[in-house]
Amino acid sequence: MPTTTMSRPTARAAKEAVLTAAVDLAREAAVEIAGPGEVGEHLAAVVDGERLVTHHFASLNPGYRGWTWAVTVARPPRSRTATVCEVNLVPGDDALLAPAWLPWAERLQPGDVGPADVLPHVVDDPRLDQGYEATDEDADVLGDDLHFEMGLGRARVLSRVGRDDAVTRWYDGERGPNAASAVAAAAPCSTCGFFVKLSGSLRRVFGVCANEWSPDDGRVVSVDHGCGAHSETDVAEASMLHKVSPPVVDEFDLEIVASTPLVDEDPTGAPTV
Repeated sequence: MPTTTMSRPTARAAKEAVLTAAVDLAREAAVEIAGPGEVGEHLAAVVDGERLVTHHFASLNPGYRGWTWAVTVARPPRSRTATVCEVNLVPGDDALLAPAWLPWAERLQPGDVGPADVLPHVVDDPRLDQGYEATDEDADVLGDDLHFEMGLGRARVLSRVGRDDAVTRWYDGERGPNAASAVAAAAPCSTCGFFVKLSGSLRRVFGVCANEWSPDDGRVVSVDHGCGAHSETDVAEASMLHKVSPPVVDEFDLEIVASTPLVDEDPTGAPTV
């Protein structure tokens, strides 16, 4: 079986000829760990250091495409006998790998949090700012850049970053002006009687739909969103496929219908029906 020698430098590989030639020993060690039929052709012998070489064999396991069995062999000084140090299954350049691990905060998606799930507290969340209880003096000094609330006493409130993220997410989402229902709507939500504006600076762009017949009922919608349940829209009256003529009454052709049975008399004088 051909052997590919990868060395740094070439003279060093020649010096470790005993180890680079120990292919059969390395294969036996790999088969002992992997099992029969799992170890393929010899791919390379890499000199890792003085008296230290790693042999690579292709993995035949369908679940480990592109992986190699790496068997490291060594020898004592002045010895002509190779000894197996370790056997590992390592990924190659085109190996099938699992996605890189991400912290929960980066891999969490909308809808992942269930009814009984609790998220860990994020101390330095850029979406939140310190909350303040505003007084009349504060209202004149702080201005609109700080996010305070009158008497609610919440520890943190939306920061500018958190508010901008929410505005972008809502406006570009399914309840913004580019949604299919908004494009097909005859009028925007800003003219609908069921549109309830939000408070604060968000009221200029967003509100909540209060129409139970709308697909957006109870959800935040933009002022230029829309749907077919607008309070002032109506469907056009359907036209008839043919013109209906008025009824015709023929008063010249009369039919006399008796309302009571006729009575005849027989020769004996008894009435006969």
